[in-house]
Amino acid sequence: MRISRRALAVAAAVTVVLPLSACGSGDDGSGSTDASGRIEGDITFQTWNLRANFKPYFEGVIADFEKQYPGTHVKWVDQPAEGYADKISADAAGGTLPDVVNVSPDLVAPLARAGLALDLDKAAAKYRGEYLDGAWASHRIPGTTGTYAFPWYLNTGPLFYNKSLFEQAGLDSLKPPKTYDELFADALRLARKSKGEVATLANVPTIEDFGRYGVRLMNDEGTKFTFDDAKGIELLTKYKELYDAKALDPQALTATPESSGKKFLTGAVAMNPGSALDLGNFKKQAPNLYKNIGITDQITSTGKVNMYVMGVMVNSRTKQKPAAVAFAHYVTDAKNQMSFARKVAIFPSTAGSLDDPYFTKEDGTDETRVRVAAAKSLKNAVNYTPVLFSEQMKTALRNEVAKALQGRQSPEAALDNAVKACDRLLKQQG
Repeated sequence: MRISRRALAVAAAVTVVLPLSACGSGDDGSGSTDASGRIEGDITFQTWNLRANFKPYFEGVIADFEKQYPGTHVKWVDQPAEGYADKISADAAGGTLPDVVNVSPDLVAPLARAGLALDLDKAAAKYRGEYLDGAWASHRIPGTTGTYAFPWYLNTGPLFYNKSLFEQAGLDSLKPPKTYDELFADALRLARKSKGEVATLANVPTIEDFGRYGVRLMNDEGTKFTFDDAKGIELLTKYKELYDAKALDPQALTATPESSGKKFLTGAVAMNPGSALDLGNFKKQAPNLYKNIGITDQITSTGKVNMYVMGVMVNSRTKQKPAAVAFAHYVTDAKNQMSFARKVAIFPSTAGSLDDPYFTKEDGTDETRVRVAAAKSLKNAVNYTPVLFSEQMKTALRNEVAKALQGRQSPEAALDNAVKACDRLLKQQG
């Protein structure tokens, strides 16, 4: 199964809107974060489109948990990818939210605000040290205190580049760009040398790109977006220069990750983000590209790459808090995360796991080279996309960025308008 970085850990396409009065299944009415006591009873565990490919793995985890804790019973339900956010919203509003739920950071945000996500800083503080700092922090909500899901599997990836295209432009293919200044300079040179036939980048900047550039995205209170600052304007101005020079693909305004990947395969684009999973695709579909593939780190001004993260949330209203917290921790502990990582190209969020030889030793293949590099970068990676940044907000930003690139408004006006639109949407979230 091909699982992309984004499919694993990026937010669902529909913003979850929950009434603040919503209560979960088995509401005990206490609102307590006390998860001490005997681990027993029946709980329901919900995953997000994982049964088809990983049924034996999850059945094994559940069986092992029930054996370790006699008197427990875990019912596993799996929901399809399409409509997952709507399903969670409906269950939350209807009081049928499962006890333990697979979530992404933006899905947990409205649940936490509605009082339906258990604060693990209080209920499971003893487990905090088992996880990477950046992963644990990814399920915190601006403007609130607490952490609302155990971090689960992570992903990130390098930048791939076409060494042949670099060489044709007179660039050193063994020295790919390491900074944004180098990236922009190389991109302009590639465009000039190819007379506009070869772009270096294929996508317009997203909120993640602004974060990696060092732009402050949101205030600490979680009440206002701030990516229209001087540094944000600087980045968008640079992208406008690339777009005018055809160093940014002319079709970037409507590009998808899939269409960008196809352009990279055909040699129309010189650089593209990806993961170890992509190497096999290059080898099969574009053997000439595979022979000329270069692999380099994500470019960032902060020294920290972006991570995509999934989590496991505990319903604050479950009648079986000790069992639910114990199981959520069990699914995400070092042993089970490591086992899962060997079945699919993801990375564990548990501290120390990335030091395992599986993530540190290369065997001469590009696949292990990418895995080792990604694992190293994840140790201090962060999730740049704010947990309150909805799909509607992503669309608003993209629309305003497009206007700036087309010259219909200045980069400053574009980002000011995008911030205003996102702030309005933020207020609508409650």
